[in-house]
Amino acid sequence: MKSKITVICGHYGCGKTNLALNLAVEAAKSGRRSVIVDMDIVNPYFRSSDYAAFLEKHGVKLIAPVFANTTLDTPVLPPEIYSVFSMEDTDVFIDAGGDDVGATALGRLSAQLTEHGYEMLYVVNRYRILSTKPEETVALLREIETASHLTATAVVNNSHLGVNTTPETVLDAVDFAEKAAELCGLPLLYSTIPDFAAGFEGKADFKVVRRYVHFVWEDEPDF
Repeated sequence: MKSKITVICGHYGCGKTNLALNLAVEAAKSGRRSVIVDMDIVNPYFRSSDYAAFLEKHGVKLIAPVFANTTLDTPVLPPEIYSVFSMEDTDVFIDAGGDDVGATALGRLSAQLTEHGYEMLYVVNRYRILSTKPEETVALLREIETASHLTATAVVNNSHLGVNTTPETVLDAVDFAEKAAELCGLPLLYSTIPDFAAGFEGKADFKVVRRYVHFVWEDEPDF
């Protein structure tokens, strides 16, 4: 069976890298071969390459840009990235760069992704500037799709306020996400909620995630 490829895209700071880490670790824990591809070759902050040791510990293979974790921003994709199209029985998660600028690199893979088949999750966060209204999320998605030459297949509501996220933070953003998905013409796959804010009775379409991504001034968690 050929690999299953999931692209995670969205606005800068929406939390797509943390979602990608969660999905990749979950796949590895389930016994699947798991690979995460860091295609965020523009933004030097909060990208999957920063968590190489963490991913190795959890059995997830990382394919990173040639200049990841350096001071260079040269957009070079490693030849190894094309190996995901020949992998068997593997869950591949592509952590795309933010907005249309970061998604441009995906355009180089659009033909192969289209031929192989993919899912593309559009991550929205009501609490991020420029995406506080459902209408704004549509404009951002169209820019990403144009730059990547790919089409999103579902919306993921990842509305959060970092460590200050509460159940109300997530619940208050559900209507926003439902409207955003409707305007985008896509299904709302689920809403995420951090494990430290979970444990409430609510709608069934919630996905509990762990906060793996942390700020540089925070103590590094031991996951």
